[in-house]
Amino acid sequence: MTLKLQDLTQVLQETTRRGVGTHRWQHPVYKHFLPPCNHACPAGEDIQGWLALAQSGAHEQAWHALVNNNPMPATHGRACYHPCETACNRGELDSAVSIHAVERFLGDLAVEKGWSVSTAAPTGKRVLVVGAGPAGLSCAYHLARLGHGVEIHDAGERPGGMMQYGIPAYRLPREPLEREIARITTMPGVSLHCGRRIEDVVHAKAEGGFDAVFVGVGAQLANHLHIPSGDGYKMVDAISLLSDVSQGKRPLLGRRVAIVGGGNVAMDAARTAERLGATETVLIFRYDEAHMEAHKSEADEAFAEGTKIRWLSVIDQFGADGITVEKVSMNPDGSVTPTGEVEHLSADAVVLAVGQHSDLSLLHRLPDIQVKHDGTVTVDATMMTAHAGIFAGGDCIGGARTMTAATGHGKQAARAIDAYLQGKTYQHPESHPLVGFGMLHLPDFMDAAPHAQTERPPQERQGFEEITAGLTEQAARREAQRCLSCGNCFECDNCFAACPEQAITRLGPGQGYEVSMDLCTGCAACFEQCPCHAIEMEPEPTMGGTAASLAPAGFKLRA
Repeated sequence: MTLKLQDLTQVLQETTRRGVGTHRWQHPVYKHFLPPCNHACPAGEDIQGWLALAQSGAHEQAWHALVNNNPMPATHGRACYHPCETACNRGELDSAVSIHAVERFLGDLAVEKGWSVSTAAPTGKRVLVVGAGPAGLSCAYHLARLGHGVEIHDAGERPGGMMQYGIPAYRLPREPLEREIARITTMPGVSLHCGRRIEDVVHAKAEGGFDAVFVGVGAQLANHLHIPSGDGYKMVDAISLLSDVSQGKRPLLGRRVAIVGGGNVAMDAARTAERLGATETVLIFRYDEAHMEAHKSEADEAFAEGTKIRWLSVIDQFGADGITVEKVSMNPDGSVTPTGEVEHLSADAVVLAVGQHSDLSLLHRLPDIQVKHDGTVTVDATMMTAHAGIFAGGDCIGGARTMTAATGHGKQAARAIDAYLQGKTYQHPESHPLVGFGMLHLPDFMDAAPHAQTERPPQERQGFEEITAGLTEQAARREAQRCLSCGNCFECDNCFAACPEQAITRLGPGQGYEVSMDLCTGCAACFEQCPCHAIEMEPEPTMGGTAASLAPAGFKLRA
């Protein structure tokens, strides 16, 4: 019998190796991913989106993209703790993009140019917003853009909440704050009423004929701590101190001031005391450095200005000889145990910065609204309380008590209220997958140091003038260009240039690319050359258990 030999190389390779022969087993798909900066932003900003516009010099478009989510960029660019920068993938290369600096630049430019936003046609619906802090102002802004009438009531003489009465002017000057607030309160359909405390939300809703209510009263009542003290010794709470100073008062604290606490408010109180004439400020904190509650940037600024801190310490007494401080030890469960080791420190005043809570007496006629043991209101996923039509957000619902988190709450509540007024339930759109640094393809990149904002040296910080100056137009644009555009195509043409089959076609500026499946072999060269991971390789649909054939007789040639 004659044995006929056959070359089995093709069959062998197709059954043991992928990416060879006339069968494609995968193909590229352009996708959108969620950048870590967007994911970390409590206000839900599309940071990568507005940075892309800012780096091209389209500043007004960038501002509009920014204020689609956050109505006060000049304010947040100054006083937000920018968790977006902590999450920034660029930090794995050299240093994070100075997102807050570019945001401030856009916000200041908008104030200077008088840019404004459009609003939808009036819907005839009216919403009561209680509180003109970041949550209430954000909610009012987004509701007005949707066409709803909004009436804001605030107990304070001026709007802004803790932005106005809590954050010191050296961090947040009042002029840009007030101009951004004015942009919101002068929108069509919005009215502001300061000096009006809502005592009963049920009565206010019925009397005003409102269709819904948003409660954003903030946390402006200081917690207290019992420290035995003699008569006449000055003990104040940090919230009252910061409020008094913001209103132009100058309390006399003396030369030596002790601040109880280790959070952001404690840092602000210490720095404020120094500006009021104190020559020595010391923080008394019951935990160790690893458990410090203040953001590192805030603590670093306070320490640079001369504030000292006593870790694992509590005040036992305040009297004529100053304060008696006792050392404590931390237990595994987070509690502390006194050690009996004490020392005496000179102090003319003690400032308590041990937290704050909300005044929720306006909800007293609504027993169905649950107030938790920590004094915060329970809300569902749509920010609505257990009472239909009454929503809440900001510090009064707990969580991260920052102005940016409150701004995000206001936006979420506005969208939920809009759906409620239409007889619907708001459904948050599904998020894209998060893109981490390990998913980027950066074989070649250029170091680009951040453009730091200039600051007053610590020794020159005597008053309440702003410490940090903003970026120039050129510096802001260059800083925006440091963005890696994580997870979103920025049309660098790497894929177009890398494709060996010329299967990728440009669709024009802003339109991206198209892959011809008649020409694509699934080699993944485009995927490997995409720096921002905007391409995914997906398995080829099988036909009878076999990968789809590229063409009946080899590869198609481009005409």
